[in-house]
Order: sequence, then structure tokens, then C-alpha cells
Amino acid sequence: MLDMGRIIEDNSLRDRLGVFEDRTDAGRRLAAFLSPLEMIVEPVVCAIPAGGVPPGLEVARALGTPLRMAVVRKVQFPWNPEAGFGAVTWDGRVFLNRALMAGLGLSEAEVDAAVARARKSVEERVERFSGGREAPNLEGRTAILIDDGLATGYTMLAAIEAARTESPKTIVVAVPTGSLHAVNFIARKADLVVCPNIRTGRTFAVAEAYGRWHDLSDQEVQELLIQARDMGLF
Repeated sequence: MLDMGRIIEDNSLRDRLGVFEDRTDAGRRLAAFLSPLEMIVEPVVCAIPAGGVPPGLEVARALGTPLRMAVVRKVQFPWNPEAGFGAVTWDGRVFLNRALMAGLGLSEAEVDAAVARARKSVEERVERFSGGREAPNLEGRTAILIDDGLATGYTMLAAIEAARTESPKTIVVAVPTGSLHAVNFIARKADLVVCPNIRTGRTFAVAEAYGRWHDLSDQEVQELLIQARDMGLF
């Protein structure tokens, strides 16, 4: 692994908003960046549901490679479910942002309850999305971790650490959009970050990179996985 991962971006998209029609369009454009990379050997696309599944499906289709679900859930603040102070991964590991927690005065009971909720959600989603099928092994292969954007990067960090326990040869993070801070943070953890639309503003919202945006339901994810299965990718 490199001490400092490389970053690939599209300089013409730096700091632009509304650059992708939707997540599917973003996935096709990600695939165009990934397809020529010689470092990608025997890839497995690991899509973080829900938002990472549409771009992940497009990348898996373009590369002709297996798609698996990399289920990661935020450990949510009791007062704000849109934000989190950690993550739980598909293998049951818990990652907490201790520095953030220190300044928030969370009690041990609040932390334990939030972790329990996240863990329960992960277990339910793994069962729902896998349908009892065994995920493709990452050992010796290129793990391509895909989400629809990087805001803080903490969810992706948890995914990287969980994937690394399966001994992949290389870890590539591919996201359509990301804050400069999060991209630099993740580049220190992965071998490569592909992020066409990097933004440097003081505030960042993943949705602002997309012309059409909505929160995907689990039903929509399952419909996409049926498509992937019909194509022999899942």
C-alpha cells in the first residue's frame, strides 16, 4: 500500500454544482475513469447502500465485475439522525469518532443505544440485500468501494477498514463527488481515490452535485439488485 494514496479528479469539474444528472449518470462517468486503470486487477465493486448502489451497478456493468453490498451505517446523534459520530460495518465492527464525541457530552448510555441501533440496521440490511448469497471474496483482488459522495469520509473510512480485513490486493475508493477535506483524508487510507467533482467550499452537500436527487428506499435498492442478478453481476 502507498503511504499516500493518489487522487484522480476532473479539473474541469472542480467546485462545480449540478454536474451529474443522477446517480446512474455519475456511475457511468466514474466507470470511464476506472476502466483504463492498469492497477485494477480482478476487481469487485463494493457498493455502500443505499446511495452507492446506482453508481456501483453502472461501474460493475462497465467492468463486467461482481457487485457486492458493503453495508455501513452511521452511528447517529440522538438529536440529529442525518449526522453521525461513527459507523458500524457489515462485519459488525464499530468505529467511533472519539475526537468528535469528546466535545459533545454524550453519555455512555446514549452511545451504547446509538451503536445498538446502527448494528441492528446493518444486520437487517445485510440479510435483506444478500438474500442468503455469499459475497465475493476480496482476497488478492481490487476492492472498489463506491458511494454517491464523500462529505466527512467517516463512513468510507469504516468501509475501508472492514474491507482490509479480507486482504484485498488494492483498495480503490470511487465517488462522484466529495469535499476536498474528505478526499484528502480518505486518500491517506486507500491506494487510490477517484473523485471527478471535488469541492473546496466551506459547506458541502452531496446532493448539490446532482440534478435529480432523492433518498433511495430499500425497495429501490432491491430492484437494482434484481437488475444486477439478471446481468450475472450479483
